[in-house]
Amino acid sequence: MTESIDLSVVIPVYRSAKTLRTLVERLLAVLNETGSRFEIVFVEDGSPDESWDVLTDLQKAYPERLVTIQLMRNFGQHNALMCGFRHARGQLVVTMDDDLQHPPEEIPKLVQAIQADKLDLVYGCYDSKKHHSWRNLGSALINVFYRLVFKSSIIPTSFRIVRRELLECVFPYSLNFTYVDGLLAWNTQRIGRTAVEHRSRSEGKSTYSLGKLTVLALNLFTNFSLLPLQLVTVCGFLSAAGGLLVAFYYLIQYLLLSDGVPGYASTIIAILVLGGVQLLALGIMGEYLGRLHMNINRKPQYTVRHIVGPVGVFSEKKSGHG
Repeated sequence: MTESIDLSVVIPVYRSAKTLRTLVERLLAVLNETGSRFEIVFVEDGSPDESWDVLTDLQKAYPERLVTIQLMRNFGQHNALMCGFRHARGQLVVTMDDDLQHPPEEIPKLVQAIQADKLDLVYGCYDSKKHHSWRNLGSALINVFYRLVFKSSIIPTSFRIVRRELLECVFPYSLNFTYVDGLLAWNTQRIGRTAVEHRSRSEGKSTYSLGKLTVLALNLFTNFSLLPLQLVTVCGFLSAAGGLLVAFYYLIQYLLLSDGVPGYASTIIAILVLGGVQLLALGIMGEYLGRLHMNINRKPQYTVRHIVGPVGVFSEKKSGHG
């Protein structure tokens, strides 16, 4: 069995060739000061730039400190994190972005917070995010969904620290549509937060498009909640009740006033409203069924091409099938 260590830092990598060397230098400077046994696990998520070449050079320079994993294509940040979790050896595991917006110098704050309060999971929270407005809007929407589904006041971020006992609870999850924060929240309520700094990107732009944020929100809802289906049920009930009230109103009007009721407007309105509700219901049910179909077909959570460096006890798993 592979020897465990104190701290692992797991970092998904995508289009970050220009920032990786600086990131590693700063991480090593911070982690060496802690006096703990540590490793840095990079998961290159099908990046189209030279990120893997840079990681290969860095691993050769620091073979005892760096583990580099290359996936066979882009699977998404949360799937890449699951890969990193399964190959990390640390009793505590920090996750962070690869673009230097999460300062490595803030890691000791996360370690102190999870140890002082005996928590299973601690998120780094920011006074303000240095993102574009549309990205902040998408993140805010996901945060609203998270609080609604998990009844939590915590705002999840990608700068987090997790105890190994909690990570081992999520290892069996091998499906493709992954939302890490939901898996963690399913298994513990001992979740905290601590204030950390968030900086502007030093290179490039965010790879999280509005479409990717939408997919993440769908992963949250369809994997962890029946709320969309329940909302459709409520909409169907309200539409039916509204139709009955309108019918009752026109019946009373006809009986009391003997007025003929023009049928065109009411018919068109009924068709549009009921048709819209039906299409909405079919769309939401189709989303659930489509994801179920993909999972039954065992679409892989991730597939590993290369692993370089010392790895953890789950390293024999070449893919996320479980």
